[in-house]
Amino acid sequence: MPNYNKDWIFQLINNSLILILSVTMLAPLIHLLAVSLSNPLYASAKLVYFWPKGFQTDVYETILGMKLLWRSMGNTIYITVVGTALTLFIGTMLSFALSRPAMKGRKLILKAIVLTFIFSAPLIPSYLTVRELGLMNTLWALIIPGALSAFYIIIFKTFFQGISSELFDACKMDGCSEWRIYYRIILPLSKPVLATIGMFHAVGQWNSYFGAMLYIRDLGKQPLMLVLRSLVVEDDMNKLVNISKAVQMATTPTQLKAGIILFSILPILCVYPFLQKHFVKGAQLGSLKE
Repeated sequence: MPNYNKDWIFQLINNSLILILSVTMLAPLIHLLAVSLSNPLYASAKLVYFWPKGFQTDVYETILGMKLLWRSMGNTIYITVVGTALTLFIGTMLSFALSRPAMKGRKLILKAIVLTFIFSAPLIPSYLTVRELGLMNTLWALIIPGALSAFYIIIFKTFFQGISSELFDACKMDGCSEWRIYYRIILPLSKPVLATIGMFHAVGQWNSYFGAMLYIRDLGKQPLMLVLRSLVVEDDMNKLVNISKAVQMATTPTQLKAGIILFSILPILCVYPFLQKHFVKGAQLGSLKE
C-alpha cells in the first residue's frame, strides 16, 4: 500500500507538470489564432487573449490571396522534401557501408566524419564554396550543404550495427548483393530511425532561414521562413502592403502576422501525426540493451 501511494503521487505530479508544460506551449498558438479570428478593433486595442472577439475570417481570406506566400511555401516544401530525401538516402548508404566489417578504411572515414561534427565549417569558407560551385541564388544552395550530417551518420551506424549479423549471412547465402541487402533488408527494418531522423531534418529545413539570407537574392526563390522573418521580425510593412494591395484588407498588420505564423507551421503539424508511431519508436533507440 505505501508503494502504491508513492506511485500515485508521482503520477499525479508528473501528469500535472506535463499538463502545465503543454498549456505553456499551446498558449501562444491559441492566442495567435484568437487574434487572427477577431474583429480588427478588438485586435488593435489588444483586448483579445485566448478567445476571438467579433469573429471573422477576413485575415485568412487575405492570406490565401498572397501569391508570394504561396510561392515561398512551394519553395519550402521543395527544399524540405528533397533535402530530407537526399539526407536519408546518403546517410543510410554511407552508414550501412561503415557498419559493414568488410569495408576497408571505415575507421579512418568514421574519424573524419566525427571530426566534422566537432569542428563545423566556418561561415566564409562555406559561402565561398557555394559560390564557386555555382549554387548561388538556387534552391540547391539550401539543400546540398546540409545533406550530410555527422550526427545522423552516427545514429544510423549504431542502429545498423544492432541488426543481427546472422540475417546478413543468410542473405549472402541466398545470393543477395550488398545493394539488395540495403534495399530489401536495411530500409524496411529502419522505419523508426528513418522517421525520427527524417522528422528532425524536415523540421530543421522548414524553420531554416539563415542560409537563404546568405545565398538567395531572388524574391521568388525565398523560402517561407525568410519571408515570415521579414514580415514579423524585421517588421517590413512595405513588403506586407505590396503583397496585399490587390486584396481589400479588413484586418490589421498584427492580425495578418498572427495568421501568417499559423499558416507557416500548419504543414508540419499535419505531417507529424502520420509519423508519430515510428517517431516514438525511433526516440527510444539506444535506451535498452540486450
